Amino acid sequence: MGLLAWLAGHLQAQRGMLLPWVPVCYGIGIAIYFAQPVEPSREFLWALAGAGLICAAIAQILRGSATAILLTGATFICAGVPMAGWRAHDVAAPVLGWRYYGPVEGRVVAIDRSASDAVRLTLDRLRMGKIPTARTPERVRISLHGDAAGSITPMPGQRIMTTAHVSPPGGPVEPGGFDFQRHSWFLKLGGVGYTRVPIVQAGPPDISGWRMRVFTMRMAVSHFVRDILPGDIGGFAAAVTSGDRSGMGQAALEDLRASNLAHLLAISGLHMGLLTGFVFAVLRFGLVLVPGVALHWPVRAIAAAGALVAGAGYLALSGGNVSTERAFIMAAVALGAVMLNRRAISLRSVAIAAMIVLSLRPEAMLGPGFQMSFAATAGLVAVFNALRDAPWRLPRWVQPVSAVVISSAVAGLATAPFSAAHFNAVSHYGLFANVLSVPVMGALVVPAAVLAACLAPIGLAAPALWVMGWGLEWILFVAQTTANFPGARSFVVGPSAWVLPCLTLGLVVIILWQGRLRWIGVGPVAAALMLWSVQERPAVLISDTGGLVGVMTAEGRALSRARGSGFVATNWLENDGDGGDQAAAHARWAAEWPAEEGSRAARAALAGVPLWHVTGKKAAAAAPDCTAGILVSNQPVPRQSPDCALFDPDRLKSTGAVALYLVPGGQLVVRTARDVAGERLWSQWPDAAPRHAAVRALQYVRISPTKRP
Repeated sequence: MGLLAWLAGHLQAQRGMLLPWVPVCYGIGIAIYFAQPVEPSREFLWALAGAGLICAAIAQILRGSATAILLTGATFICAGVPMAGWRAHDVAAPVLGWRYYGPVEGRVVAIDRSASDAVRLTLDRLRMGKIPTARTPERVRISLHGDAAGSITPMPGQRIMTTAHVSPPGGPVEPGGFDFQRHSWFLKLGGVGYTRVPIVQAGPPDISGWRMRVFTMRMAVSHFVRDILPGDIGGFAAAVTSGDRSGMGQAALEDLRASNLAHLLAISGLHMGLLTGFVFAVLRFGLVLVPGVALHWPVRAIAAAGALVAGAGYLALSGGNVSTERAFIMAAVALGAVMLNRRAISLRSVAIAAMIVLSLRPEAMLGPGFQMSFAATAGLVAVFNALRDAPWRLPRWVQPVSAVVISSAVAGLATAPFSAAHFNAVSHYGLFANVLSVPVMGALVVPAAVLAACLAPIGLAAPALWVMGWGLEWILFVAQTTANFPGARSFVVGPSAWVLPCLTLGLVVIILWQGRLRWIGVGPVAAALMLWSVQERPAVLISDTGGLVGVMTAEGRALSRARGSGFVATNWLENDGDGGDQAAAHARWAAEWPAEEGSRAARAALAGVPLWHVTGKKAAAAAPDCTAGILVSNQPVPRQSPDCALFDPDRLKSTGAVALYLVPGGQLVVRTARDVAGERLWSQWPDAAPRHAAVRALQYVRISPTKRP
């Protein structure tokens, strides 16, 4: 009873700060749904929803007690699971089950750039050869290469036709890696591919529907801005005003990432805050200048309403991604509080924004945009609330500079672990770059953008855009200079699945809990960082097509090929914390295991187990006898000895990418992408009778030189 009384006392002490815990519990429920090894049944989801209602009813009966607080948390956990399940079923759409080559006809609904700097089109209302309508994907995404790149200028709603290679969305590039199949499922993206064939227009543009009309307006604004401002400056300006990043070159993007200024490119809290703040200040100051209005009208409320309208327009113009949605919701809550004469910025407003975003898009919680956005916002609100209540004050002339430095430092520290976990890189001069850039964004770029929007209807936007361009040119200069500093960026190993949840739990407790017990959160944070520091990387990685093999050596991961499977190679090296490229990684292979004369196979060895990698039909036909070894091929190979561990396309199609771990005793342990990803709605595993899902996620298959897995 003493422990229960102690717990009840501490829970009661949290009254007044319990609302921020609601999205935490809701997010736990969403995480439980996505962590399942098999897709939960509809009956299970309904049962959890019912359990949540029962908890809510009992909590209402016991209102005011510590038990009611716990039951309310259980209610939102139970609600998070079926909400995520409902969303996953609601976005269900056909997915290609094979590699397709043939005619593709569809309507352009999105334009962006791929990692290889190629223009990329997302198409809907598709026709794909003889594929039945019921099996045709709702959307596909195609990159334009070769003759296709300059054959046509794609426009929103344009109906185009080409001949393309289209494949199902790929699974993780390694077990536990980013699951592109899941990401594509929630985008209703049923296929991805490329074309080198010129594109032709197949019909008149169709911009029916409000989404297409907004997309058309966004691209019109982007083209207008880029016609006035040249090169990367115009691309930057288009990204800030319309959310269209297709005009930014890869070199400029890389400089922004290396200097920790990439957040200025995405329309997020900073841009929305600067825009609504600027509009609010201008409207309020303008209304105050009119004596009758200032004395008799609610000037603050009117200015807040005008800023809210401006923010809504900016949200629509930006395309409405997760970061912009979160920023608008935060701004709307803050401006609503101003209209109601309440505190504008608090952790409660952050909680409300999180609940709205998670209810609309539960899957957003797994992405870096949501995690970094809310980490930065919660950190800033918590720190500035603490500074506001501090007994000391800085001189007024120092406060603007200190606010920029503190906000940049807090946002950088809050987002650093999430950025490092998702992008495997840490910028060491990010604070320096942000201090030099953020004031320019607030004092020059955003006001000039607002002025350009006001002057555009009368044809006088160009001078304001030139001013905006000067500010963006400075930011790009800072980014390039910072990125070129020695040691500007270092690379870190990708964390295991438990690191980010453990880290997040600790940070949430530190920020939200009231009282000295908040420092208990230091324990999970320290545990997460310790787990991350001893992260073990696989001894061998095999791509899901058999086109690439990576073996860990003392010098880093050695890759079997210098070219091909570039996306896979880049991700493997980044997850290793390796800043090198594929060619350098292949040089390690060549130095460690020189090619045998006359052999078509790349040979390596690990713990006494020989490994061969063959690519192409001729090499597969002449594959060596891999008795008591491992053979990887991207083509079917002749029947091998039962003692050969064979990873060919037929097997890899069922397993996905494969990781081999070296364990004491000289044995290798196999872990596949299927083991980790499980059997979900978005999974495309071929066989109908997989191993039992309850044990598959933890099961390891051992390879020895005399036993086939």
